[in-house]
Amino acid sequence: MTRNKTQPAQLTMRAKPYEKVAVLGAGSWGTALAALARRAGCRVALWGRDAEALAPIATRQRNLRHLPDVPLPAGIEPTTDIAEALDGASAVLLVVPSRAVRGVCAAAAPHIGADVPVALCAKGVEPESGLMMTQVAEEELGPRPYGVLSGPTFAREAALGHPTAATVAFPFTHVDRLNPAASPAARLAVSVSTESFRAYISDDPVGVEIGGAVKNVIAIACGMMTGAGFAENTRAALITRGLDEMKALAEALGGRRETVTGLAGIGDLSLSCSSPTSRNMSLGMQLGQGLARNACFDGRPVVVEGEGNALSVTDLAHRVRVPMPICETVRAILHEGADLGTAFARLWASPIEGEPRSLAILLDHPADADAVTGLARRIA
Repeated sequence: MTRNKTQPAQLTMRAKPYEKVAVLGAGSWGTALAALARRAGCRVALWGRDAEALAPIATRQRNLRHLPDVPLPAGIEPTTDIAEALDGASAVLLVVPSRAVRGVCAAAAPHIGADVPVALCAKGVEPESGLMMTQVAEEELGPRPYGVLSGPTFAREAALGHPTAATVAFPFTHVDRLNPAASPAARLAVSVSTESFRAYISDDPVGVEIGGAVKNVIAIACGMMTGAGFAENTRAALITRGLDEMKALAEALGGRRETVTGLAGIGDLSLSCSSPTSRNMSLGMQLGQGLARNACFDGRPVVVEGEGNALSVTDLAHRVRVPMPICETVRAILHEGADLGTAFARLWASPIEGEPRSLAILLDHPADADAVTGLARRIA
């Protein structure tokens, strides 16, 4: 008898959303995630420091400071009291800038219930320690499930209901593999999934975190070259080779290259490198046009995560001996006084190498002198 080799259809499972989700951070992305979780049927508390900014969320269903034109669902509970936000929370989304993660976790530590999962939505590496955001949180909050929510997401579009996808990543224990629908990743995924927002599940938070941190730096590089007058070929090259840097660092730290080809890697990278809506690309564009850093964003003190990531990511790469030439170029321009045109010209004039890293070949560039002088002049 011939055996039927047709694979059976995969059976779907039902995961239980978390009853109450506490969102710590009431900026644009925190507000958007609060709206998504509320639309998904969860009770939602939204914590922020500014009472004046939070008030209209309760009275007018608007965050007038960060998403003024986006109607929010009724029932989001805004508060400036972190203990109140965390009271009874069954899951926590930490949505503050990476530099604030440690301080907010320290403030939250006395109020988070034991075993409550925490998902980091900040993207970066802590400069002083070289720790990823999940590791920073664990130092302050102690043992519990830690994960990441990341992907190609502009907050306003997600909050307005534009079809959007992201990745929720937590380590999978043996128990999680036996019953994946009960895992923190699965439960959080259904806690933010709506008719327009689709969450995918991953068991590789390291790969997801590295993707989120490195893409910010590559987006600045793309912005710089776009601002200098170059177009699609240049940006495609930077995105592709930036992805290779992302893969190499993730793999060196125990993540998977496959993860970096997903939403939180190439997806987020391509979005951030293709639109001035990204603050990272916008900063790069302004610098590429010749503006001084203190003149960018009309002189406003705008936080650009990739600016700090350029240091912390390359410091981490040095520790694990991973070459990241594009990120190093951005670091040199932003933090070491390098001339933008000369730095990128030297990048293009570097020795010719094999594209797959397994092809260990390095050739002298036949036009390196012309690239350094001619290309630098064009960028200037």
